[in-house]
Order: sequence, then C-alpha cells, then structure tokens
Amino acid sequence: MGAGIRVESLKGRVVWNHSTHLPGLIPVLERLAEQTGIGTITPAVIGRTKANTPKLLLKVSVPIRGGFKLIARKGKTFQEVFVLTRLSQTELEATIAQVLSRAA
Repeated sequence: MGAGIRVESLKGRVVWNHSTHLPGLIPVLERLAEQTGIGTITPAVIGRTKANTPKLLLKVSVPIRGGFKLIARKGKTFQEVFVLTRLSQTELEATIAQVLSRAA
C-alpha cells in the first residue's frame, strides 16, 4: 500500500490468483472483505490433510507484515489465505466468527 493510505478507509478486496479454491470459501472471503478494517484478502496454497473437517473452518495461523495468515479447512483439503488488516488477532478472530455464523 502507498504511503498515507489507511486500510480502514478502503473497501476490502479478494484477489483471485488461483483457479482452485475450497468449496464455499470465496463467498465467505467476499463477506469478510466487506468488514471494517479488512484490506486485501489473497487465497494461496491449497493442499490435502489426513483429518476430515466436514464444515468450512477459517482459523488465524500466524501474523505477517500488515496482517495475518489464515488456514481454511473443509473436508480433507486446506488452503492458506493472507489477509492485510489493521485489526488485532482477537478482533480478526471475532470478525471471522461473525462472518462464518452468517454463512451457516
């Protein structure tokens, strides 16, 4: 982001840089992008796990410069998601919970 631009003054956006996403993930990320304090959301690496997660889960993983890495899980698949935000981890977790509860 350029100097002087504040994340909360911009509408968040979802970057489409992969053709494959977890089922149901993009609508959740689009709703997350509409929330105050959320900037750019970028879905990234997709992979397989051994454990089965029937419902879509979105969990904050680690801080990154300017935001957080999230892990989305559904079925036996996971996807990394990078979120640029001014929110704290606690605030982001609450916002994600709110968005996921509306998706149910």
